Amino acid sequence: MSNKKVKIYSTPACIYCKMAKDFLKRNNIEYEEHNVAEDSAAREEMEKKSHQLGVPVIEIDGEVFVGFNRGDIQQALGL
Repeated sequence: MSNKKVKIYSTPACIYCKMAKDFLKRNNIEYEEHNVAEDSAAREEMEKKSHQLGVPVIEIDGEVFVGFNRGDIQQALGL
């Protein structure tokens, strides 16, 4: 079980967001989700961190990943 702080910025229609969340769930990684389609404050926060509007944006202990790259995410989580 990872004790890293994980946030995911996503939208309900995003297939890569769903893949990322499924991956985290399968690996028993707790995460905080922000729906940027409905939450403008979260969208602004995501833009400041990633400098773009694409989702998913995944933050792991302050490190920001744009998109769902399984290898990079696994490495950052120590899986």
